[in-house]
Amino acid sequence: MLRSALAALLLTASPALAQDWTVDPEASRVGFETSAFGSTVTGAFDQWSAEITLDPADLTSARIDATVSVATGSTGNGQLDQSMLSAEGLAPESHALARFTSSDIRAAGDGYEAHGTLNIRGADQAVVLPFTLAIADGRAIADGALEIARLDYGVGDASWGETAASVTIVLHIEADAAE
Repeated sequence: MLRSALAALLLTASPALAQDWTVDPEASRVGFETSAFGSTVTGAFDQWSAEITLDPADLTSARIDATVSVATGSTGNGQLDQSMLSAEGLAPESHALARFTSSDIRAAGDGYEAHGTLNIRGADQAVVLPFTLAIADGRAIADGALEIARLDYGVGDASWGETAASVTIVLHIEADAAE
């Protein structure tokens, strides 16, 4: 009886353990898709980082804090990259990082939603990032996509017309349980 009481006390007194994850940058990708001149354009950012705490059994302490070095974005098309990285585009000289910070993460249907703030070029916008998550043998794989309007972040101007009016950020993240 004493052992049962002690176990019950420990379980009720201990907060849920949050799981930290270490991202595998070689297996992960932060990319984007958009439309330019009637064609689909894809690209990616080479330098980024993410701090992730997530336990699907207890989302109360889940959080994501991710930063992207915008100067490392590339489509493989020199002219498009020049526009994207210009002062009118992502402006890496004055706004080197884009950042997503979650405020909460919720279960949604067969996946999850990370509610938070996306900052690009110094402009904050509330966003909801839907993603799927599979965890097996201490390895997590998450895939998500978030469509944004470039003008909401001051990227480009009216002279760009419909070019890249909307951009879909595409994520594939693989991470290992931190010890």
